[in-house]
Amino acid sequence: MKNSTETSSVTLSGNGLTLHDVVAIARNNATVILAEDSLKAVDAARACIDRRLASGGIFYGINTGFGALSEVHIAPEKTRELQVNLIRSHACGVGESLPRDVVRAVLALRIQTMLRGNSGVKRSTVGLMKEFLNRDICPVVPSKGSVGACGDLAPLAHVAMCLIGEGDVWYKGERMHVSQAFKSEKLAPAIPEAKEGLCLINGTQVMTAVGLLACADAHTLLQSADVATAISLDATRGTATAFRSEIQMVRPHKGQSLSASNLRNVLADDSIGKSHADCTKVQDPYSFRCAPQVHGAARNAFAHVIDVLLTEANSSTDNPLVFPETDEILSGGNFHGEPVAMVLDYLAIAMSEIANISERRIEKLVNPHMSGLPAFLASDSGLNSGYMIPHCVAAALVNENKVLSHPASVDSIPTSAEKEDHVSMGMTSALKLRTILKNVAWVLSIETIAACEGLEFLKPLQGGKGVRAAYQFVRGICPAMKQDRSLAPEIDTVANAILNGEIVKSVNAAIGKTLV
Repeated sequence: MKNSTETSSVTLSGNGLTLHDVVAIARNNATVILAEDSLKAVDAARACIDRRLASGGIFYGINTGFGALSEVHIAPEKTRELQVNLIRSHACGVGESLPRDVVRAVLALRIQTMLRGNSGVKRSTVGLMKEFLNRDICPVVPSKGSVGACGDLAPLAHVAMCLIGEGDVWYKGERMHVSQAFKSEKLAPAIPEAKEGLCLINGTQVMTAVGLLACADAHTLLQSADVATAISLDATRGTATAFRSEIQMVRPHKGQSLSASNLRNVLADDSIGKSHADCTKVQDPYSFRCAPQVHGAARNAFAHVIDVLLTEANSSTDNPLVFPETDEILSGGNFHGEPVAMVLDYLAIAMSEIANISERRIEKLVNPHMSGLPAFLASDSGLNSGYMIPHCVAAALVNENKVLSHPASVDSIPTSAEKEDHVSMGMTSALKLRTILKNVAWVLSIETIAACEGLEFLKPLQGGKGVRAAYQFVRGICPAMKQDRSLAPEIDTVANAILNGEIVKSVNAAIGKTLV
């Protein structure tokens, strides 16, 4: 989905946001339009806040302190100062900056929740966030510092800092103080009124943004895993019998059926398979025979995760929440990241299994006792080590994924003087998932390259239609290995091609179908 057909514009309304929309804004620079009816809902919520201020009452987040300081009443003349202080004090994240696509997704998701009319932000503030997206002003946001309740406070505060004219941004390829970008674009910073600082930083949009973009990558990796399996099956002269639809129908898990269908399509018109139809081999190892079951379980997890994340993306996660239709402002806990944290941990486990089973297939490719191919796929084994160490690299990556698959969401460290006594750690879950997905791409790259090397020893026989297309694509990047060379740059290049969906596209074109 990274390089999916570009969408020129996306209208945000507070409802109906899709994964395709998020990718279009975050990665394809789609123009953002704000639905007018939703902006009227924003105005209604703001009017509700203003009425409260005029009443002289005390309301959390409007004229009180925050967290454990919520009992402190703030004088009317200091409500603006309160909001600015909130943003500045919370903008204390550390670590590497989040990538541009994640920050753009964060801005889009934050606009989306505000447009639902439960935040109390001003229309002009939402409009400035839109301008940041459309003029490609990207806040610099440190990746670490969120415990996932009250939402992603620290990273969202860094976004808010830029909106009020403080902090650094990326603009026209350069990192600069946001004031320079404002000057170039003739924009004015936001002046946060009562509750607006809280509106800007209270919610789960950072972990959700990371999660949604991870889902886009995970979907491509799931398709690519089926392609890699098909190439490996041909290279080791396995059988496609286990992928027949009859087997899937009597255990009708949806993901399993989808994966098996992909494998059948990639392996169609397979001369290698026909060449050993009457051989004495009875069954293939589980890493081949059970690929639909394992890949399918990961697909089922993915389906659940994307459902939860899209629900979150189209939700109101502020506190307190404004309900203009009843003229109420209610304190609650929609900012808590537990639903997101749990599913991000789930997807991390699921995608780690994709790498686990891929590594087992790599082992079968380099093991002459299992593959019938030369040891380590080397033309002159002994003089050449071939794919001995690429397999070790895959093993190292799989090991790291196993460590990272420990769920962050089972941990909680109370914060804010025990007022916030249970937190989700969802951002930790999100960042772990990003690392796992990159590792999965590298492992699948190694399997794909190694499997293509295995096909060299079976010529002139050729694999299925999809296998042939993938082989040709890989050979455009990674020539056959006649003698040892460093494969590091080629592993990286093929991994990027996998993440960008390029290999899957080449297969789709060859088989005349779209892998699911």
